[in-house]
Amino acid sequence: MITRLHLEHVLFLDIETVPQHAQYDELDATAKSLWELKTQYQRKDDFTPEAFYDRAGIWAEFGKIICISAGYFVLKGDTRQFRVTSLHGEETSILKEFKVLLETHFNKPQHVLCAHNGKEFDFPYIARRMIIHGIPLPFKLDLFGKKPWEVPHLDTMELWKFGDYKTFTSLKLMAYVLGIPSPKDDIDGSQVRDVYYNDGDIDRIIEYCEKDTVTVAQIFLRLRNESLLREDEIRSV
Repeated sequence: MITRLHLEHVLFLDIETVPQHAQYDELDATAKSLWELKTQYQRKDDFTPEAFYDRAGIWAEFGKIICISAGYFVLKGDTRQFRVTSLHGEETSILKEFKVLLETHFNKPQHVLCAHNGKEFDFPYIARRMIIHGIPLPFKLDLFGKKPWEVPHLDTMELWKFGDYKTFTSLKLMAYVLGIPSPKDDIDGSQVRDVYYNDGDIDRIIEYCEKDTVTVAQIFLRLRNESLLREDEIRSV
């Protein structure tokens, strides 16, 4: 049960991704052909490969990470603090810094990673991009040979399913039904690409990513039947 976990042993995270290029025309002929094949099922006859390229950030083969926000609890006596930090810049630098974070501060057997839909998106996406850039996987992302109960990953969406695999529950919906202030008060995932490439406003994206990370932690607290974080308990570092 998650109530047996020590809060200090959990690293909460969220990532923001965008297409590798601002425009479809920047892809070479091979990439365009592979993109067409990769997205054929999703596009059907509704979109051309070019019109669908705005969504390329969803796939690790055609997207890239522009921000990783990570949060962790610091408990001292009866007080608690949730600290959030964000990695941004060139993707290789983001991934290397995240690897250092894991191997320096969250490398013990008791440490686990937690994200919303993390097992389907965040964790494999980070691992794939590391492999693409030739970065050796940190232990917490290397799942080869591990039994299911040995995988150090928690997923708040999976926890909410309670064994039901028929539906997808968004972070926003979970926050709403659990009485958590919505993190989507500025932009949503569909707008990140435009904010990054058209507006060049990485600070806005970082703020959005950090709010999602805090919300994942808030959901985790509610699943443990614990009180939510107050604003004065949350700190960006």
